[in-house]
Amino acid sequence: MTLSTMVVSNGFFFSLSGLNFTAEHKLVLFAVTSLYYVIIWFVNVALILTIVTDRTLHDPMYVFLCSMCVSGLYGTSGFYPKFLKDLLSPAHVASYTECFLQSFVIYSSHPCDLSTLTLMAFDRYVAICLPLRYHSVMTKQRVALFVVFSWLLPLFCMFVNTVTVLQSDLCGSNIPKLYCSNYFISKLACTPSVANTGVSFFNIVFYILHLVFILCSYIPLLRTCRRSNEGWNKFVQTCVPHLIALLNFGVATLFDLMYMRFGSLSLTQNLQNFMSIEVFLIPPIMNPLIYGLKLSKLQNKVHEFIHKK
Repeated sequence: MTLSTMVVSNGFFFSLSGLNFTAEHKLVLFAVTSLYYVIIWFVNVALILTIVTDRTLHDPMYVFLCSMCVSGLYGTSGFYPKFLKDLLSPAHVASYTECFLQSFVIYSSHPCDLSTLTLMAFDRYVAICLPLRYHSVMTKQRVALFVVFSWLLPLFCMFVNTVTVLQSDLCGSNIPKLYCSNYFISKLACTPSVANTGVSFFNIVFYILHLVFILCSYIPLLRTCRRSNEGWNKFVQTCVPHLIALLNFGVATLFDLMYMRFGSLSLTQNLQNFMSIEVFLIPPIMNPLIYGLKLSKLQNKVHEFIHKK
């Protein structure tokens, strides 16, 4: 009998690794992590509510920023509650359903971030390179459609990936990570899944094309901005925060990929843990802070909103 056929009858659990701390250290880590998670919620919710409640901030750039903050909260909700629970539990395990749900939430939020960053690059390209056509291209209906698809496509891609992993018969239960991952679950399969390999390859190529699109947007954008001081000032004001957010996302994703491919071979456990959770530490809090500090209009509105409340 394969492991997957025993799930319902025996209440199968995945065991997670990496949380090798003493009880005292776990309590300290729980307090610090709880505070950090509250800060993430505060900065993101403050930015979201400011943009939603202020009609002057309903421009496409701010709408996309709002979507990215929502995605940040969505992704961190897949990690922090479970991680905080594990810090207070003697066993670091996840039920079959809990593990797949956590993996789905976490790894569907990353493509949502990339899709939103791609839309932001397109918005800046149209605003700077085609200013006379901006309002005819970035209409409210089209922006709403862009946002919907930036969520639906990643959710659908991750759903298909999860279904192909669910169909695999498992011959193990240990996941060498602080949280669940479809990649490591698929490595537990008794036989490799051709469907999962094909879907994973398609998803990777699909989102590499997003990066290519961003690059193709910035080439003419830089050429246009270099022609005048006004254009360059606009680039620094609106494009630099986007580039920093893109760099944050790229580094975090690279760390996670490096961990999955090479992390368990020779690195220390603490370094492995950092590589696997960096995506939940830096981008969710840095992105709203970067935009809130760099965009003076947004900064002023956030201050007004907080003082009113």
